[in-house]
Amino acid sequence: MQISIVIPLLNEQESLKELHDWIVQVMQSNHFSYEIIFIDDGSTDGSWDTISELSELNQNVKGIRFLKNFGKSQALHAGFKATEGEVVITMDADLQDNPEEIPDMYRMIAQGGHHVVSGWKKKRYDSVITKNIPSKLFNWAARKTSGVKLHDFNCGLKAFNHNVVKTIEVSGEMHRYIPVLAKNAGFSDITEKVVQHQARKYGSTKFGAERFINGFLDLITIWFVSKFGRRPMHLFGALGVLMFFVGFGFSLYLGIDKLFLNPTGRLITQRPQFYIALTAMIIGTQLFLAGFIGEIMVRSRKNDTRYNISDKINL
Repeated sequence: MQISIVIPLLNEQESLKELHDWIVQVMQSNHFSYEIIFIDDGSTDGSWDTISELSELNQNVKGIRFLKNFGKSQALHAGFKATEGEVVITMDADLQDNPEEIPDMYRMIAQGGHHVVSGWKKKRYDSVITKNIPSKLFNWAARKTSGVKLHDFNCGLKAFNHNVVKTIEVSGEMHRYIPVLAKNAGFSDITEKVVQHQARKYGSTKFGAERFINGFLDLITIWFVSKFGRRPMHLFGALGVLMFFVGFGFSLYLGIDKLFLNPTGRLITQRPQFYIALTAMIIGTQLFLAGFIGEIMVRSRKNDTRYNISDKINL
């Protein structure tokens, strides 16, 4: 199979039939072998009924249904596990991503040898205040922090080599940083393509302003994981040893001063350096233990991406 198209969705019933027909037209005109995997992330409208109807009309349509809303990252993770195509395409179900971009993105992976091709919505049809400006700030911070030079991390339209999606683990709200996860897994050939962005035709966005706050918090998380995820002792242990020796240094100074330099002076417990020393040594010990526990967890951890599937179609 050449192409697997993974589409996570939440309450997008109105757009599914039109999106399906558009994708099928592109696939057939380019003579691609393909599958379309819809992941219903706990929709409360008739999205699953529409997916079931589409699967009866088109054997290339597959579906996964969650019992409740687990989030886009978990939906993508479930879709990635089910893919069989040589190239995996992700796109949103709201018709803002253009399926006409798929053939070029496929060729960039299959023939160009890239590991990841990320869409860049250079011209956007979103609100300037609530989306465009915060998105530019977010993307700038993501580039500086991750070292991945992409203009639009949050674009839903992306293409991946099959090995990428079978290697990475997408959990929490890390769907924004799949290219970064791919880079950390050793897939360094990451590029981008300017894609056409379209105004939403049906419904309303499922993401509020809080997504940017969560995005920045996730950015800090992924920076830490990429730097110290496999060796937490290198951070916590180093900070713990530093703090402990700061406290030990103050304690040594107080002891020498009291025993030899000023034996008749104030009691050690009456001096502020005593509390600095005590606090620093306690914090240092706690940091060292945190690093030690982190090392144990890294060596024993398993995939913690959890979601409950209630139905599947053609899988």
